[in-house]
Amino acid sequence: MSPRRTGPSRFRARTVVPAVGVPVAIAVAVLVPMQANATVDLPDKTPEELIAFVKSSDVDALSGTIEQRSELGLPDLGALMGGSGAGSDPGPGAGDADGGDSAASDTFSDLVSLATGSFDANVYLDGEHARLQVLDRMAERNVYVNPGEAWFVDSESQTATRLSVADDADVEGLEAELERLAAEAKDAAKAEVEAELPDGEQLPTPQQLLDRALDRLDETTEVSVGTDGRVAGRDVYELVLEPRTDETLVGEIRVAVDGENGAALAASVTARGADAPAFETGFTDVSFAAPDPSVFVFEPSASYAVEQEELPLPTVAELQQWVAEAQAREGGEADDAADVPPPVVHGEGWATVVEVDAATVAEAMAEHRAETGADADPDAGEGVAPATEAHFTEGEALDLLDTLTTPVDGGRALQTSLLSVLFTDDGRVLAGSVPVDTLVGYAESGR
Repeated sequence: MSPRRTGPSRFRARTVVPAVGVPVAIAVAVLVPMQANATVDLPDKTPEELIAFVKSSDVDALSGTIEQRSELGLPDLGALMGGSGAGSDPGPGAGDADGGDSAASDTFSDLVSLATGSFDANVYLDGEHARLQVLDRMAERNVYVNPGEAWFVDSESQTATRLSVADDADVEGLEAELERLAAEAKDAAKAEVEAELPDGEQLPTPQQLLDRALDRLDETTEVSVGTDGRVAGRDVYELVLEPRTDETLVGEIRVAVDGENGAALAASVTARGADAPAFETGFTDVSFAAPDPSVFVFEPSASYAVEQEELPLPTVAELQQWVAEAQAREGGEADDAADVPPPVVHGEGWATVVEVDAATVAEAMAEHRAETGADADPDAGEGVAPATEAHFTEGEALDLLDTLTTPVDGGRALQTSLLSVLFTDDGRVLAGSVPVDTLVGYAESGR
């Protein structure tokens, strides 16, 4: 990993917080490994019963330690940092080339290591309160999330960034509008289902809906219950998902489910033909008691450099306008020339491939940046830089692309254990959990 900066950075808080959340959401919600244990013998459950058990889980408080381990077959990350290994000295002013600083490489390193690397972290959850404590060798990074604010804290660089909602934001109004929109969507979906029912037939029960969902899942995936085991000292069931096609890179997904409350405690994703998981995460210890409220509180000391950032929220009127515009696009009433073309989808199920036009997406992002003032000088108070802010110059991006990818017919490609991405010479990007040859075939058929 490249050396850390010593000053506060608006880049890191804005980009790393979502990346940190990814492994936590996976581990707490549903994804990786466990140890089979012959002494564990939980009451038998069918796959249908186990899935229903998970869906009925009402765990909203816990604390514990998560381990994430990844072997995705990515290229050497040292090369991505321009040859600067961890602990290398860039020299005075080295980060100021081309008018920038070391934010791009440092942020990229953090993103890659947190999203695809191996690390340990402590997790605390209690309703709307959450904390993720990522443990580095000689320091730690913390994300605190509480109603109305969030903190990103780096103990090594002694920096803390507070993300908050503007004082004049109509949070209650937005929540009410979102609830109204959700109720409308539910009513519309119910009416659509009722319209398709034969005369005299009633709406399906929750169990019937689950059965139908499992029937659809069964078309693409073999679902089974594995061997009972233990995770973090807890007896667990094992839910196993195996694609019914050999056209995908994914071999199987295994999920460890707490035998008492249905919470997912661990998961692993293994590539087709591999003996060991390419990605695994899970609790090494866990408690379902509510954590002490003090663990969710952060008060920066005088030694910390503190930044304040407001998260821009739309007004109720803006939200309503966005919804109306989205509905108009679905109805074909919008100006097609002004819209970003939808992605092209090839294949289905586990072998689905998504294709987008990179130039069109980049142009749309540039227009969004211009509209939101993302290119304005933040020190001048002009606009708020959104998450789409560019972290690399065009030349840096091309260098990264060359380092990550290898030449193939019609472009350059990256293949990891579980995902492939193709960048075509004519400006398209194709991605999916399939071999690169599959992407090349779809790209050639679309020319």
